Amino acid sequence: MPTISINVNDLAQLLGRGGTAEPLTAERIEAWFPLVKGELKDLDSETGEMRVELHDSNRPDLWSCEGIARQIRIKLEGTARPYPFFKSTPRPKRRLTVGSGLERVRPYVAACTAVGYPVTESGLAQLIQIQEKLADIFGRKRRTISIGFYRLPAIVFPVAYALVKPDEARFTPLGFEEKMSLREILSVHPKGLEYGPIIAGHDMVPLLRDDEGQILSLPPIINSREIGEVRVGDRELFVEVTGTDLTMVLLTLNILAVNLADRGATIEAVEVAYPAATAFGKTVRTPFDLAKPRPVPIKTIEAALGQPIAPDEIRQALLAYGYEASVSRDKGSVSVKLPPYRNDLMHAVDVVEDVAISRGYGAFTPVMPSQFTVGGLSRLEQVSDRIRDLMVGLGFQEILSNILASRLELVERMRLAGSEWDRTVEVDNPMSLTYACLRQWITPSLLRVEAASTRAFYPHRLFEVGEVAVPDAADELGARSVTVLGTLIAHAHANFSETHSYLDLLLFYLDRPYTLEPISHPSFLDGRAGRIVSNGRPIGLIGELHPEVLEHWQIGMPSVVFELEVDALVERTKEMVDG
Repeated sequence: MPTISINVNDLAQLLGRGGTAEPLTAERIEAWFPLVKGELKDLDSETGEMRVELHDSNRPDLWSCEGIARQIRIKLEGTARPYPFFKSTPRPKRRLTVGSGLERVRPYVAACTAVGYPVTESGLAQLIQIQEKLADIFGRKRRTISIGFYRLPAIVFPVAYALVKPDEARFTPLGFEEKMSLREILSVHPKGLEYGPIIAGHDMVPLLRDDEGQILSLPPIINSREIGEVRVGDRELFVEVTGTDLTMVLLTLNILAVNLADRGATIEAVEVAYPAATAFGKTVRTPFDLAKPRPVPIKTIEAALGQPIAPDEIRQALLAYGYEASVSRDKGSVSVKLPPYRNDLMHAVDVVEDVAISRGYGAFTPVMPSQFTVGGLSRLEQVSDRIRDLMVGLGFQEILSNILASRLELVERMRLAGSEWDRTVEVDNPMSLTYACLRQWITPSLLRVEAASTRAFYPHRLFEVGEVAVPDAADELGARSVTVLGTLIAHAHANFSETHSYLDLLLFYLDRPYTLEPISHPSFLDGRAGRIVSNGRPIGLIGELHPEVLEHWQIGMPSVVFELEVDALVERTKEMVDG
């Protein structure tokens, strides 16, 4: 989850409480944080700097001091302040034209201007922070969106967003003193090396420049130093967002626009002209309000919250959380519309949650359980605990790791790409590619720990008992959750026989007969891999990891592993648990 830094004095100014006799205390701030699903992690009493962890990755509008202050202020005032620049009239004075061919590279752009706010040190710090958080987390390391801020007086409109050849243009990028060609920036500049792969493989690259040919930036890589280096004291800014998803591009610009408006800037829209029609038209006025009204049955809200609530109370709770809301008594529903800087309403339950947050969880009457039940460990967990005890007794150290991982770790580093084992359960529209897949086996999790443990004394013996998601076309969900034991041994003389001896000892104590069948597996050395079979059913894998796998993980010691399906071991229950 995102963790951001904000300053207490900056928060007070944005709340309209700057200079008041009553300072903001940590206790008062923490009392407000449930409104933003936040947690105060640290507060420096001398500097006033706070570290805040946000527990909702679907609310990128909260990833800044402005966003947190806005949500708190709305609750304190009972309703949201209007942002008139989202209205469609008058027609924008400034224009941005999009060239043809960009649909193959990076097709979308949105922009606006912000005038009248003299950038302060704290304001600049927040601009940089929200730019980085939105581009890296929401924008998937700039693949989906990237952001640029510029000094407006130096720009001559209209601005053009078009494709050029890498050797046709030169400019001085941020962090450098001399002009460089676009090709040089991609191959030499630190940002070019980091983000260049996003636009690699194309003969032409995107470029933003004004009507006089001045280059603003090479999206999504780097701004020009002359125009794109915002400094403290600048009062007129040009803001642009480019990307591959138009909705995300528009939402990101909306967030930046309201943030600057909250600091006192006057926002003016920019007209973006595309060569062909988009989902929002051929000409799009940005910022653009994406939200549409939708009805939510009052009975749905009451059923989810477990008590009757007056329609007017629901409406007021939503107004005090930033919504536009109206009650339709004849239809028994409330019509809701998100503010323009939010686009996270996917289900009626999202509205229910916001009603509960706005009212405060303390406003609900607690209900004691009506039935008495005795809790206990499931049979699967009993077996898992038995296995943990045995593995610790055998000299292994337990680890706990995330079920979510990246395709890079689960497939590519394991040499599984294109093989029959190249199947994973992927998260739809993940916030980060680091957590884009559910692991289908535990070995990559063990290797991640081993790669970070190269300075610890050898031998290393690791294990984990945890869940994996196994793709299964026969299952109604297309995959099934399985509890698995994974083990890893790493040292200079680690070999198949050693890990086999531990497997044999473990299954002896679990009273589970088994056999090994040789298999060919891309992650293991040929002739050093086997399938573990019990009662005619495959229940795991064992083998020596291939040197290429170890090289991908930067592990310098031979490593051997085995994995077992714990679910398959649950059949022998009483003897195993009691023994």
